Amino acid sequence: MRNLKPLLIGIVAIVVVLFVANRQLEKAQGFSGANTLTIYNWGDYIDPDLLKQFEKETGYKVSYETFDSNEAMFTKIQQGGTAYDLTIPSEYMIQKMMKEKMLIKLDYTKIKGIENIDPRFLDLEFDPENAYSIPYFWGTLGIIYNDKFIAESKVQEWDDLWRPELKNNLMLIDGAREVIGLALNSNGHSLNSKNMTELTEAAEKLQGLTPNVKAIVADEIKMYMINEESAAAVSFSGEAAEMLDNNEHLHYVIPSQGTNLWFDNIVIPKTAKNVEGAYAFINFMLEPENAAQNAEYIGYSTPNEKAMALLPDEITEDEQFYPSDETMANLEVYEDLGPEFLGIYNDLFLEFKMHRK
Repeated sequence: MRNLKPLLIGIVAIVVVLFVANRQLEKAQGFSGANTLTIYNWGDYIDPDLLKQFEKETGYKVSYETFDSNEAMFTKIQQGGTAYDLTIPSEYMIQKMMKEKMLIKLDYTKIKGIENIDPRFLDLEFDPENAYSIPYFWGTLGIIYNDKFIAESKVQEWDDLWRPELKNNLMLIDGAREVIGLALNSNGHSLNSKNMTELTEAAEKLQGLTPNVKAIVADEIKMYMINEESAAAVSFSGEAAEMLDNNEHLHYVIPSQGTNLWFDNIVIPKTAKNVEGAYAFINFMLEPENAAQNAEYIGYSTPNEKAMALLPDEITEDEQFYPSDETMANLEVYEDLGPEFLGIYNDLFLEFKMHRK
């Protein structure tokens, strides 16, 4: 055993040398713990030039990772493998993360520019007083249709999805809240209903929609609609914006019967190692010029009121993505239903999917 001692000492020395060298390399590249900001965001959800500008202005080095669902983001942060300084979840997931005590309460003495946010998008039920989140982008759930296959006058409301001419020609997003919600809205009820009579009526109405449903899918809707494989679809406005950019025959409609208003907000997880850097990024994105640049690049709706004044009129006057006050009055944010009613919604949706087979 005594003969192994020099070998063990040598191995330890090598490990120490490699560790020190790696730390020096990280510092040389700007990745020291003190000045790195680790952001966890949706894919293609920020103008890359803004990240470069942020690094230049602040001296922070951005480490940027992406996720493709709220659930994947939640799981990874909960597991704690990476110390993310910022992430951008949707409203219902923010509510869940708050309940799980996964977020840092915001210190507004360190935030500049919150007054730039349209008051309509502040102090909402999922985060009263915006204690944990800052608005980033927002949008709606609606109908996309192709004017080559169906006239504009025939696809304006949820009830129009039941039209015979849409037989086997409708794509639905694969989501219980969305599908049960549109049926509730079509009957004049809240998409957050906990009334069993209303829910039963919505489920029964959905059974009559099955002849029209070609598929229930997720991201594939974009490809199908761009390639004109379906006459109509139900999806989110952000997805619709990309579809419309790629096919001039596609249009997006927000039903006046009511629909979902969604939000993606910036939050600081308790895993954060660079909280000061997180506040610097929040302030950077609250600047009207930066918010406007981001909105024009991504195509989503900005909640930054001063940024809207900097955007081209053809963007801000497009009521498909910046709806009127009258339309906004019919929109609802998803509320946390609790485990019992969330299970009921999921069960009703599963029955609908099984019935159409």
